[in-house]
Amino acid sequence: MIRTVEIKKLEDAMELILDRQYNADIKRLRTNYIYRGIPDTSYRLVTSLRRNCGELESQLEMPILNSFTKFASIEDASLSSSVWKQMITGQHYGLPTRLLDWTHSSLIAMHFATSENDIDDTDKRDGIVWRIDLKELYGMLPERYRSVLEKDHSYIFTEGMLNSIVDTTESYDRDMDGRAMVILEPPSNDPRIINQYSFFSVVPMNMKGIEAFLDENTDNTVKYIIDKNVRWDVRDLLDQHNISERVMYPGLDGLSKWIARHYYVIRDKK
Repeated sequence: MIRTVEIKKLEDAMELILDRQYNADIKRLRTNYIYRGIPDTSYRLVTSLRRNCGELESQLEMPILNSFTKFASIEDASLSSSVWKQMITGQHYGLPTRLLDWTHSSLIAMHFATSENDIDDTDKRDGIVWRIDLKELYGMLPERYRSVLEKDHSYIFTEGMLNSIVDTTESYDRDMDGRAMVILEPPSNDPRIINQYSFFSVVPMNMKGIEAFLDENTDNTVKYIIDKNVRWDVRDLLDQHNISERVMYPGLDGLSKWIARHYYVIRDKK
């Protein structure tokens, strides 16, 4: 079941910021949660492949990956070694894939939930942060997938770990049967991946509705609705703590976006 929490004032955001669990075995605060921030509550949990190709996603996925690999091999000759590597690399550069982005940091998710291409839209719509539980998703996986993770004491696959179990999308879809999905950690080969604390869910082709799946099969899924009237307050708090485009997108483009918002003048509403 999906629980909804409304953030209507800055203090309400503390539940999300302090979203941690105590691990008695190691006597430390840890969390099994990962998050996804979206700047508009009307946007659904949908992969870029589904948005791009609609009902033809299953037919067009491999032609997309094959075309990408053919032309991108001049940059990375190892792409042909793994379909999962093709997806991870392509996702990073905007290729439509079945991967859905998540982060281990609730603050980073809040950044994406309060960021707008048009800064003037910041207080015009509600944002949303999704939270899912890695441990819950781990429990749904087929036994041979769980056994690989158990050896590494992890709930998250690397590309190499996943490729050692399944090396085709068809086999993966059969294994998941629309009732489970793997969480994948990309290699730390780019500052953006590192700074965004990135993970991906590998969405099975026969899982048509991610939100319906989470609602029917999980107990710890939460969606935090950030009210449009408090988005500027949350946004300024994040910027003050260096959670901004300057960090998310190292380089002059990220720096310029952060400076633009820092000096943005809010007009009186008419």
